[in-house]
Amino acid sequence: MRQDQEDPYQRRSAQVYAAADRASSGSVASPRPVLYDAVLLDRDGTLIEDVPYNGDPEKVRPVPGARAALDRLRAAGLRLAVVTNQSGLARGYFGGEQMLAVHARVEELLGRFDAWLVCPHDDADGCDCRKPAPGLVYAAARELGTTPSRCVLVGDIGRDVAAAMAAGAAGVLVPTPVTRPEEVAAAGWVATDLPAAVAEILRRQQAVQPSTPPTGPVRTALVVRSDSAGDVLVTGPAIRAVAAGAERVVLLCGPRGRAAANLLPGVDEIIEHPLPWIDPTPGPVDPEALRSLTARLGAVDVDQAVVFTSFHQSALPLALLLRMAGIDRIAAISDDYPGSLLDVRHRVPVGVPEPERALSLAAAAGHRLPDDDEPVLRLRRDAVPPRPADLGDPGYVVLHPGSAASSRACPPEVATRIVGALTDAGHRVLVTGGPDERAVTARVAAAGGTDLGGRTDLAGLAAIVADASAVVVGNTGPAHLAAAAGVPVVSLFAPTVPFGQWGPYRVPTVRLGDAAAPCRDTRAASCPVPGHPCLSAVDPDDVVDALRTLAVSGGGGR
Repeated sequence: MRQDQEDPYQRRSAQVYAAADRASSGSVASPRPVLYDAVLLDRDGTLIEDVPYNGDPEKVRPVPGARAALDRLRAAGLRLAVVTNQSGLARGYFGGEQMLAVHARVEELLGRFDAWLVCPHDDADGCDCRKPAPGLVYAAARELGTTPSRCVLVGDIGRDVAAAMAAGAAGVLVPTPVTRPEEVAAAGWVATDLPAAVAEILRRQQAVQPSTPPTGPVRTALVVRSDSAGDVLVTGPAIRAVAAGAERVVLLCGPRGRAAANLLPGVDEIIEHPLPWIDPTPGPVDPEALRSLTARLGAVDVDQAVVFTSFHQSALPLALLLRMAGIDRIAAISDDYPGSLLDVRHRVPVGVPEPERALSLAAAAGHRLPDDDEPVLRLRRDAVPPRPADLGDPGYVVLHPGSAASSRACPPEVATRIVGALTDAGHRVLVTGGPDERAVTARVAAAGGTDLGGRTDLAGLAAIVADASAVVVGNTGPAHLAAAAGVPVVSLFAPTVPFGQWGPYRVPTVRLGDAAAPCRDTRAASCPVPGHPCLSAVDPDDVVDALRTLAVSGGGGR
């Protein structure tokens, strides 16, 4: 959803049962947290034992540890709401008064909630509030005085997580015996039980809050992210956090990330240099080139260096060069023993989204985002050119079938069918790709789209994405451009890397593809399984349905 557009559910959720003007659950005034304002919780199977179509308060049984876990959230200043599908109302199994009696019993056992949001419909009603539709999440965020991106939803089935994602909220799956394996595979964040989910919410919240300021003033900070464009983009919030505490920020990046580096707010100077221990296709190590880089870094007069890496990369080779360049204060994530190479050795559990992973390192180095900056991806407005006038009015759907890693690309025959289905549903489709993807984009666009293959650089693509109603894309840079523009994403996500780390961040998203395919977690750049099964079975009609879930209509409207 575009950040400057009206929330469609302000107009479309009037049938949601909402408990307005409730007493506070006990939150107290405190400095604004970086990540979350509120926790939304499914009712049956998450807060209380699942008794099908229960209208009897005497049958309410909290799940183990629920009261203590909720009290931890209240003590941390987070607001709480229940978001629950109750089709028993539509089917006549119980009435509204019985449901309210059940809710009163839940509060008697678990404490007060700031809001109750209930969908009273059945699947056949086609409402906008029944999970996996995002209507309840939008309604809860409004009632709690926040936005979906500052909410995290805890539930026990895939519908809960899908509703959270479709609104741009974080979703935590707490599986029960009724949770299907494919739902567990597709979830980006899984916890063993409600107390574990709460513990991780609070841990992530605390991890991006500095415990101590930097040692001494930071006149010039060196930040490092030497990887692809998407990697640089997801590091943007952390770089802005460092910029908030430094007079000047110099970014060291590689050639593959330079175009993205040019788009980031908070960067004053860019040094471009390939790092052979990061580049996926490195040439031989050139000692003279590394000596030149070391000398150049030494001339920058750096007060502090913060080395951002992906979860499978090492910061230590560069830390050695930084020490040789005379830089005294270096922070990085390192599971390996760093010896005297790091002043701040930070560690992050597996599964944390890459933007939050980087934010936690910035916090360990003493930096946080200011209160008026959200932990979302952003681009410099002055770095994005005007969109080409010949593309017509905004409101089209962008389909980007390619990827630098072929394992994450949408098979051309599938992308072609998707274009056909979208145009049949009334969508105007622009097919984008790089100069080396012109043959693919021409083939795909022939099904009814406009071929833009090779016509734009990254900044020009950002301009096109910003005026889209939605972007259909795999795990590649344009997905993060969409997140930076607040544009909804239909994510054709190959599971070679974890979705919870690399999925579109804090933007309404529907994930498609086989999350349990054999390529899962292989980090393969080329598909290791014949037939590309994770994406080859994507149904084009599911893409059309995903756009409806995201409130993107045919004809360019939203």
